[in-house]
Formats: sequence, structure tokens, C-alpha cells
Amino acid sequence: MLHRMLVTSIYVWALLIMSGCSVFMAANQPTSKNLDLFSVGTPRDMLLAEYGLPSVSETKDGKRREIFTFKQGYSTAAKTGRAVFHGVADFFTLGLWEVVGTPTELVFQGEEMAFDVSYDENDRVDKVTVLKKK
Repeated sequence: MLHRMLVTSIYVWALLIMSGCSVFMAANQPTSKNLDLFSVGTPRDMLLAEYGLPSVSETKDGKRREIFTFKQGYSTAAKTGRAVFHGVADFFTLGLWEVVGTPTELVFQGEEMAFDVSYDENDRVDKVTVLKKK
């Protein structure tokens, strides 16, 4: 009986150690951003709050222009669901799911996006050009 409990404990411990890479990766994917903010009339401050500092910021002919680049990620529900799925799959396959789960999470790391935004005299968006969007 003691031998069986020891073997079971080692098995559970090893399973917890081995599993988790895909679980961790799924839980730490980029968060989704509100793309609706890239519309005429949106205040610049709202873009900065959602996307952070732009990668390019310049003023030409008295008009501000900025380029925002970021990874469009996933909702909290989607990330949580994927992490739970990977955890359950790891458990039922004795950790073998990591062979499939980890490469899958490497592929799904969000989509690179870039938007060129110009503002009016009140720092509100007056033009948006999509530079990169999948």
C-alpha cells in the first residue's frame, strides 16, 4: 500500500512538472485590443490608453501623425478556455499532449497589426490607414 501511494505521488508530481508549458503559453497570450477605437472622432488619449505609445510620432505641416503597432490578441475567456483545455488534455494523456499543445500555442501568438493615424486640431482622429492587418 505504501509503495502504491509513493508511486502515485511521484506520478502526480511528475505530471505537474511535465505539463504546463502549453497551459502557461495559452494563459499568457496577448490580450485583445479594441479596434473600434481606430475611427474618426476618437480622442488621441483613448488610443494611448488602449495601445500605449505609438512607434512613430511626427508633426508635418502642423498636423500630428502617429503609427501604432501591436499584436492583436485574444479575449480573457478564450485564453482561459485554451489553458483549461491544455491542462485537461495533459492530465488525460499523461503529459503527452505537450507534444501537440506547445507547438500549437507557438503558432497562435496574436496577429501583428499597424495603423497610421492622423489627428485634427483637437487631437481627435481624422484619418486612419490600415498598414498591416490580417
